[in-house]
Amino acid sequence: MMYPYITLADETEITHSHIMDSDGVQIVEVHFERPVEKGFCSARCSLPSYKWKFNEGFSDKEIDFFNEFLHHNAHLLYRYAAQGGIHCA
Repeated sequence: MMYPYITLADETEITHSHIMDSDGVQIVEVHFERPVEKGFCSARCSLPSYKWKFNEGFSDKEIDFFNEFLHHNAHLLYRYAAQGGIHCA
């Protein structure tokens, strides 16, 4: 299951997984998706390695921006992944 995190001004939706264990390492997958004329651009990155699992349609410049975004937000993504997503009142 993916949990909503934020929607950027260009309509890119950022979602994240719950915390998963992989050989004793806590993994969170972060998914980026933006609607375009003929479908969606989408990409997924795995934390804490910051390794991209796939990228379909985002430019290198956009991926660089997402990398920086992830480095600034990883601590929050882990916190919300542990809680089962952001819970707003």
